[in-house]
Amino acid sequence: MICLLVEILVIVALILGLLFVIIYNSLIKQRNRVENAWAQIEVQLKRRHDLIPNLLETVKGYAKHEKNLFENIAKARTAVMSANNVKETAEASNYLSSTLKSLFAVAENYPDLKANQNFLQLQKDLLEAENKIAYARQFYNDTVMKYNISIQTIPTNIIASLTGFQKKELFETTQTEREVPKVEF
Repeated sequence: MICLLVEILVIVALILGLLFVIIYNSLIKQRNRVENAWAQIEVQLKRRHDLIPNLLETVKGYAKHEKNLFENIAKARTAVMSANNVKETAEASNYLSSTLKSLFAVAENYPDLKANQNFLQLQKDLLEAENKIAYARQFYNDTVMKYNISIQTIPTNIIASLTGFQKKELFETTQTEREVPKVEF
């Protein structure tokens, strides 16, 4: 009878140990997916970061008196690259996007600039980079959501708390980006 009880306890311990390993490995995979998704955002932000100086140089030749705008873009660009976490990166990236919109609005006042092939190509490349950033943000947020759900639901939440898995931040927009733009004719 004691041997049977010991065998049952050993089998239960093996099953629990196997379940622990499976859940832990699943959490590791999900955390690595989150980190990979974040790395993809950083790649796209770097790509945009590299395009901006060329775009600014092209526009500067036409719009010499727009110094304040150029300084704001440079500050925003620096802020994106020096951000230390998801929240700081999101805020800086959103600010950079809004300053770039201002740059393109200024470009509307310079017909020669709008016709410049270099400017048009840079504008196209930047739009492509913005689209890739948007996709990377969405992918990151989807991956973080799956990860956060995993570490908050039973039974994975038990193993997650025992092994130090922490909730990850979503890449969110600013309040001004959430507001509906005002359109006037």
